[in-house]
Amino acid sequence: MLKALSEQGVRLNIKKATLCHWRSEFARNLRPLGVEANATERAVRGGTRKAKKDGIYRVSQRGDSTYQRAQAEAVAAELLKGNTRVEPGKRKLVETRRQVENGWRSVANLLSKDGHHDLANDVRRFVERMPPAKTEREQIAHELQQRVRDPRVRDLQPTP
Repeated sequence: MLKALSEQGVRLNIKKATLCHWRSEFARNLRPLGVEANATERAVRGGTRKAKKDGIYRVSQRGDSTYQRAQAEAVAAELLKGNTRVEPGKRKLVETRRQVENGWRSVANLLSKDGHHDLANDVRRFVERMPPAKTEREQIAHELQQRVRDPRVRDLQPTP
């Protein structure tokens, strides 16, 4: 937990890179204390979905999220018009995924060279099973399309 205020009460402007560094340093300092901690980025773990803010998450669990409903309605309107737009963050998302996959493949190759063939194969399978890099709008569109195609899916709650 961080208090983002200076001693003079001025809000600190903490950059993403700084937070990343603090996270990795925190994990590094926990290890000598016997706590197995890592500061692995979501993308490296194969994750694609950002965590939702607590309030949005809790309301969506109850099925009352006006935020999610508005997003789904906007995406549905785009799908009906047939003019789905490419989001500005898509290029960065795809590039990050490409770098992550290349990194994991390098790890698999090194493991293979060192004779750890089973572990190398596990890493390769992990990369193959990583979900495609999709923006939140693309995930919503995919979910809506699934519901239209399969009537059994229609009544399910959207995934948080």
